Amino acid sequence: MYKVVFLGDSLVGKTSLTLRFVQEVFRDVDTTVGAAFFTKTVVLEGSDKEVKLEIWDTAGQERYRSLTPMYYRSADCAIICYDITSQSSFSSAQQWVRELRLVTEDIIVTLCGTKVDLEEDREVEFEESKRYAEDEGLILFETSAKTGENVYKLFQAIAFELSKKELPPARGSRSPFDDDDDDPKTCPKC
Repeated sequence: MYKVVFLGDSLVGKTSLTLRFVQEVFRDVDTTVGAAFFTKTVVLEGSDKEVKLEIWDTAGQERYRSLTPMYYRSADCAIICYDITSQSSFSSAQQWVRELRLVTEDIIVTLCGTKVDLEEDREVEFEESKRYAEDEGLILFETSAKTGENVYKLFQAIAFELSKKELPPARGSRSPFDDDDDDPKTCPKC
């Protein structure tokens, strides 16, 4: 069982993304109060290995900000979300990364651009987020909870990285995403 926590500003789509993954539905939801908790088991592609995820969807409103450290301190992975149509949410995501780095070192950090179905309103270019992810050593995905784009891939990549924490991979072991250079909206090993 691995603890995964969602972080990011209010209304960036954390809950919609979580529901798309866990329940395989799209719901345009209001803001989360406190945190919501889900579990889901991921079967790693190309194997029969299962990775059980304990997913914590935290509130993004400023008034709940003081509560989020209790969720991410014991987390194995943090998914920091920003809305690709909001430059300020990307700046805030960078602040979340800095905050996490101050508190914990042994955590997998994923940067997740949401709402790629709104490409025409994009404010954060993929190349900008890719450069940042590469500089910080983050996994990067752009997703859409509405269409489901890259949601499954995001969690497969996270499950694969988490599975490596438990048992070191055999020599020559590769992520099922290493050859996925065709999709410009994913950068699992930035």
